[in-house]
Amino acid sequence: MAGLLLTAGALFAAQEGHGSAPSEVIFLAQLVTLMLVGRLLGEAMNRIGQPSVMGMLLGGILLGPSALGALLPEFQHALFPSTPEQKAMLDGIAQFGILLLLLLTGMEADLKLVRTVGRAALSVSFAGVAVPFACGFALGEFMPASLLPSPEHRFLTALFLGTALSISSIKIVAAIVREMNFTRRDLGQIIVASAICEDSIGWVIVAITFGLAQAGTIDPISVTKSVAGTALFLVASFTIGRRLVFFLIRWTNDNFESDFPVITAILVVMGVMALTTHFVGVHTVLGAFVAGILIGESPILTKHIDEVLRGLILAFFMPVFFGIAGLSADLTVLGNPQLAAMTLGLIAIASFGKFAGAFIGGEIGGLTRREALALACAMNARGSTEVIIATIGLSMGALSQNLYTMIVAMALVTTMAMPPMLRWALARVPLRKAEKERLEREEFEAKGFVSNLERLLLAVDESPNGKFASRLAGLLAGSRGIPITVVPLSRDDGRNDQQKQRAPDASDLPESAVKTAAEGSGRTGTDAAAAVDVTIRKVEAPSVEAIAEEAKKGYDLLLVGIERTRAKSGFHAEAARIASAFEGPLALVAGSNAHLQEPERSSLHILVPVNGTDVSRRAAEVAIAIAGACACPLAALYGMRRRSSRISSTWPAATTCPSKPRCAPTWRRTRRLLRNPGRREATSSSWGWGGAPATNFFSAIPPARCSSTRRYRSSSSRANLPTCRGLRNPA
Repeated sequence: MAGLLLTAGALFAAQEGHGSAPSEVIFLAQLVTLMLVGRLLGEAMNRIGQPSVMGMLLGGILLGPSALGALLPEFQHALFPSTPEQKAMLDGIAQFGILLLLLLTGMEADLKLVRTVGRAALSVSFAGVAVPFACGFALGEFMPASLLPSPEHRFLTALFLGTALSISSIKIVAAIVREMNFTRRDLGQIIVASAICEDSIGWVIVAITFGLAQAGTIDPISVTKSVAGTALFLVASFTIGRRLVFFLIRWTNDNFESDFPVITAILVVMGVMALTTHFVGVHTVLGAFVAGILIGESPILTKHIDEVLRGLILAFFMPVFFGIAGLSADLTVLGNPQLAAMTLGLIAIASFGKFAGAFIGGEIGGLTRREALALACAMNARGSTEVIIATIGLSMGALSQNLYTMIVAMALVTTMAMPPMLRWALARVPLRKAEKERLEREEFEAKGFVSNLERLLLAVDESPNGKFASRLAGLLAGSRGIPITVVPLSRDDGRNDQQKQRAPDASDLPESAVKTAAEGSGRTGTDAAAAVDVTIRKVEAPSVEAIAEEAKKGYDLLLVGIERTRAKSGFHAEAARIASAFEGPLALVAGSNAHLQEPERSSLHILVPVNGTDVSRRAAEVAIAIAGACACPLAALYGMRRRSSRISSTWPAATTCPSKPRCAPTWRRTRRLLRNPGRREATSSSWGWGGAPATNFFSAIPPARCSSTRRYRSSSSRANLPTCRGLRNPA
């Protein structure tokens, strides 16, 4: 506050010098003040277990007529003048901040999670919206005319009030659930999924209501136009729009060399979709929210890009927007006993409607009484979403200033009451045995290699080995819906010029093998709906330079399949050069016998030597993913290495034999199996990782005391979960 007082003279001088014209100095002082006060109060709220967004909103209230205006009215008017020109500058930032906040909210909406807990989430969201919406609409219909902006628009005000009471803040709900470590719990998933559905329904209602307000009249034609425009936009966005957004983000990432071009592309997509909703007659917030959903589902949206964009929104636009929202609320009007009593009544009706709706939905969805109670506590947080809706309603004339203040007060009370209530309710929800096992398995998989793959790079030629590598890459990509980029390499196998110039059939191309394998992979659950995106690069430079240039665009794994892979003393020189061009993990495929004769149709039998190293763990996860995708047999072999021993680089030796004599027969048998691909347990492929010798196809868990082999046939229900001796935790 002392720093603000020191700038009072400069503010007065700037105001006098510019008169009614907008002042850049005042505008800059406003932004700095809102960011500073919002950040400090947000930090204070975090330290007492409250959402930081409430501190930002409270900061705006303190800087407005409720506190600073009452104590230092001249200074408050100098810092936040009421001239339309000056307010327009701040309002422009606020409107763009609304779009960015909705973009961030959409990016945090996980539709896969909604599909996972669909029945309970849908029942909770529909009941949790319908009951409070009816309460709010009824309240708007019987509200005193003195609280309405215009009595002839009572129906529009009732719609906005019903929407304001029915929607929940996904950001606040997700933050508290995450803080309580309930994100992966069954109940936590239902809570977050229900908030996502409620947010989506709420923004559709807001968009339709805005369309009715623009029409000026409530009649069947205007209602049909708003509903049809919203439905058309949603259908186009989740069909054609989804592909366009994915393509634009990938193309920008791969073709621009400047810093953070993807962030610019994201902001452009958001702006275009917001303008589209405006032109079809609904509010721009729906376009920003849907854009966030599509961008959040983009397969190549890296964590770094997501963190940079999130940081920009949270550090600047969020404190500024909620500070401006607080400035518009004048809590001094609650000194009127009648308005104070009506505000308490609004809080009671809003809480009762949300509690009742969410609890009824939980009962219908099959939840226990304790789970339904915790769910009702979570859904009662309005938070930032409520403030955004109230701000839109105030700007379009659907809410009066007093009614806006009452809604902001209701948002503050319900949001600040939610965290302790939810913590109390969640602490009384028991953890079931099956849920505990699932959480342990997911915690293990979250730290894995395959689960964090975002993009695959495939470098292959037209040889049978290249087709076999394409097939394996397609199975791996198809198991999780991972986008894959193919770099076609020239085949150096002694063919004459006429044979090399002959155009290959479409079925012989590597991308055909990738797509065929990906489509036939045995994906289950939410991944089954994800399509594999295959991109083909045109190569003009030599193989090594082409792969090195493509690798700069960001890939998590390189798979190589060329004609000549092995040499007498190890790998072929060309394979070694390709491996040196990629700094990340790589897999080198070397097929033989049936896998070269029928690379796209031969049966797979995977043998996995295990030594417990990080390198072999990566190969282990890849092998499990492939086995699960094609439902093929998988044999795991465990053994200990001597510290002084070195893994042989001569294929097909798996690793050196442990010193214990009782293990030697198993290792010798393994060598025979690898040298005789005709045997049933043998694998006809050899993989190498990160430039290391191609010795391990798969190794997943800490090594056993002595090597052992055990086979299992993977299926859709047990994919990725081998059971073998020496495996302490199959998850």
